[in-house]
Amino acid sequence: MWNLIRLEVLKLKKRPRTYIAFGAIWAIVLLIQLAMYADGPAYMEFFLKDVAESFDIVGNPLNGYFVCFVILQTLLVHVPLLVAIVSADMIAGEANLGTLRLIMSKPYSRTQILLSKFFASSFYTILLLLWIAFTGLLLSVIFFGKDGFIHAKSYEIIVLNGDDILWRYLLAFAFASIALITVAAMGFFFSVFASNSLGPIITTMSVIIVMTILTTLDIPLFQRIKDFFFTSHMIAWKGFFEMQTDDSGVAIPGTIRNLPAILKSAAVLMFHIIGFVSAAILIFRKKDVLN
Repeated sequence: MWNLIRLEVLKLKKRPRTYIAFGAIWAIVLLIQLAMYADGPAYMEFFLKDVAESFDIVGNPLNGYFVCFVILQTLLVHVPLLVAIVSADMIAGEANLGTLRLIMSKPYSRTQILLSKFFASSFYTILLLLWIAFTGLLLSVIFFGKDGFIHAKSYEIIVLNGDDILWRYLLAFAFASIALITVAAMGFFFSVFASNSLGPIITTMSVIIVMTILTTLDIPLFQRIKDFFFTSHMIAWKGFFEMQTDDSGVAIPGTIRNLPAILKSAAVLMFHIIGFVSAAILIFRKKDVLN
């Protein structure tokens, strides 16, 4: 099994499209960092305008932690497309090249072959997140420094101390890996049905777009069923940056407000991953690869 996974990773390494996502992420992160460097003070003044009228802001709110949060909010909306480009090609690409039949002649079961491809696509997804962590978090901290984190929401102001942030980012990246592997699993599932990767890629993104639109519509029917959409749970990583409060309403450092809800979202995403991969295996085991 390990040899199969290693082989699939080597295949990904040789495909030019594998590096498109890394280049796109680097370009987006760099543009955001340059924009923050050039117009960051004006942006922060506008962002914290209501806060500054009532409170004295001490320190540097425009720091690497804040810049990384902006980057994550931007990237994690578009990275699913980059993940789908690779995951949806894992099987359909082999079928299109005619190499799927050759793989089936090897002394491995279809389940082993499929799982090796899924693990390879998951490994690719994790590498993307590590790249985001390097370019978006580490470089932002180097360029903009470290300080407390201020996040002004529509109904509250979240203030985190500098020593209470890094572990939250680590958990947020871990959760984001589950969310993006869910997208990879769905693209992987659609790839079983096709002999060209374009169809699964478009289908995967169409499903994500439709689910996202339905959950944003203020219609009772959609509000009742949105918890069943995995897209509703993909943004739960933001919950790691919210703290619990005591009886007097004071935030408690080192705590996470809605941890049960976050764990529930992670469980829903894991359920979708298992469901997509299991369905792909069942279908692929009966698939006629000679046609």
